[in-house]
Amino acid sequence: MKFKKIQGEKFKKFTHRECEYFPCHQVNNSDNFNCLFCYCPLYALGDQCGGDFSYVYDVKDCSTCIIPHSENGHSYITKKFHKISELANKNRNQKKPESTSAVKRASIKIL
Repeated sequence: MKFKKIQGEKFKKFTHRECEYFPCHQVNNSDNFNCLFCYCPLYALGDQCGGDFSYVYDVKDCSTCIIPHSENGHSYITKKFHKISELANKNRNQKKPESTSAVKRASIKIL
């Protein structure tokens, strides 16, 4: 598959000043705040994302991380897309457990 080479840089940044959560993280200067990755695609990488995060009650808390919203956030995130792809392929290849209802139907047939 051939991809068209993207020209320019404007697609790497979007600021949504009218968002009710803007800015969603505390920053010194909101002029360069990037909203393109409102929800960080690296969240799924857990502790391999490279961002500033902590775990609160076993839930990843990224409220102190500003990588996706920084000037170079787009480049940082796209350089890690291969890790997201690897995770997706790993999850795709895992056998899915049977649903509870399928197990119940099998149990009923046996009885």
